Amino acid sequence: MSHRADGSNTLDNRGYTGPLIRGQNPALLIETATRDRITDSLYWKEQCFGLNAATLLDRAVELTYIGGTYGVGMKPTPFLCLAFKLLTIVPDRDIVLEYLNRGGDEWKYLRALAAFYVRLTFAPTEVYKTLEPFLEDSRKLRRRRKEAYVLTYMDEFVDELLTKKRSMGTALWELPSRQALEDLDQLEPRESPLQEELDKMDDEDEDAVMGEANGGDSSASEDGRSVNGRSANSDRSMSD
Repeated sequence: MSHRADGSNTLDNRGYTGPLIRGQNPALLIETATRDRITDSLYWKEQCFGLNAATLLDRAVELTYIGGTYGVGMKPTPFLCLAFKLLTIVPDRDIVLEYLNRGGDEWKYLRALAAFYVRLTFAPTEVYKTLEPFLEDSRKLRRRRKEAYVLTYMDEFVDELLTKKRSMGTALWELPSRQALEDLDQLEPRESPLQEELDKMDDEDEDAVMGEANGGDSSASEDGRSVNGRSANSDRSMSD
């Protein structure tokens, strides 16, 4: 019963005095049915009881896949259980960024977990600023679907967090579009890391087109000079 209480106590708003996320208990950012499955799961009871920001790291580095719920009984994955645990302890921002950046460089599933937490809890502009750099992370991730495992990539997962309404079996709060935040001057326009390469390719294509055009003009010009030369010689011959 104490394991169950560990999860249930965090959901009792009558006694909740911790930090709020968008005006509510952060644990409530996960839907009720999913919360119940998490707090009833064996992984939650055995592996998540009593974790804090430091000891949760030990569990996160053991992750081997991402996912929400799976199977006929819609069992929660360890990934989702740890995400919910983060919502109940609300670690300091610096700790989350440490998970995401330096820790994430070594443990990709730790980065994925931190990215999911960022999407659930950070302010809109901070979500974009914090997660967009990882659109360049192309490492492979295993993802557990309802019936099987599939292959995905970190950049695809981050893009899902930035563009979709649901992820990991969880409804995401509505994130304003990037363009809307740019129009409000809350975000600078994002430059793709490939933009420099694309610009270079455009310049090369333009140079090639100009080269072909100049080649044709050059031929015409040479012909023109030849014709003009003959004309001039003819004129001189006639004048002589």
